[in-house]
Amino acid sequence: MKIVFLDATTMGNDIDLELFQQFGIIEAFETTTVSERVEHISDAKIILTNKVVIDKEVMDACPNLGLICITATGTNNVDLEYAKEKGIVVKNVAGYSTASVAQTTMMLVLNLLGQCGYYNQFVKSGQWTKTSIFTHLDRSFWEIKGKRWGIVGLGTIGKEVAKIASAFGANVVYFSTSGTNNDSNYERVSLEVMMQTCDVISIHAPLNDKTKNLIAKEQFNQMKKSAILVNVGRGGIINEDDLREVIDTKEIYVGLDVLAVEPMIEHHPLLHVKHPERLIITPHIAWGSIEARRELMRQVGENIKEYLRH
Repeated sequence: MKIVFLDATTMGNDIDLELFQQFGIIEAFETTTVSERVEHISDAKIILTNKVVIDKEVMDACPNLGLICITATGTNNVDLEYAKEKGIVVKNVAGYSTASVAQTTMMLVLNLLGQCGYYNQFVKSGQWTKTSIFTHLDRSFWEIKGKRWGIVGLGTIGKEVAKIASAFGANVVYFSTSGTNNDSNYERVSLEVMMQTCDVISIHAPLNDKTKNLIAKEQFNQMKKSAILVNVGRGGIINEDDLREVIDTKEIYVGLDVLAVEPMIEHHPLLHVKHPERLIITPHIAWGSIEARRELMRQVGENIKEYLRH
């Protein structure tokens, strides 16, 4: 039986695909363009895809295809209705990256809160060797303890971040993007109150009609001076044009792991802000600790086993 991974590069170069050899012949392509999809799938019975789109055209051209394993939680890259019509099983993976995303959230917040980039550069540039005293405190930094931490989207990941933030001594509140989430462990507030009163705000919500451009100019202007905003949810929840404008004129600190268009477009306005020290951008890595990716591959293997049992 032939198994094809269409975009194996998305798993990084430190993940071993040998576990799939127990099921058959595994062929891994680094990437697959739209025009290469049918050629790469060929006579495969099982395909693995992270972001490669599998639509009606592909399914019709690949008669042996029986199982589509999405190496992610989202299923929007597969035509689920047509797969059902064709009798093709589609399986995704959920819950593998909770700890990784929560940790990345804390990494971004702690770096912004502690001005780590500035102090690291101060030392490595040799400036510390030229001072007359043992310390250097030209940039103010803060503790999480006692801060008000707002969470946008109190799902599985949001709850994990709330638990960690509480352990640091933060006072956690949350905003329900769906309007239906109620959790008695934390105070539920409106988005307006969150933006006006929170010292740290982290986003853990999906992108949909209710969350697209949820944080735009009005919300940025409501934020407290020196407040921190981190988005590890989905690009598009934050209006990046409005952010570019506000971050140049107001002292807020922002950490982004996701953008509206990925990979980042050339000459993106956020690459040219006047205060780069107020902004950290990472290339959609929050989900991808080595442990999370290994767990993801393990669960994909379990999905294949379940398919083969039937």
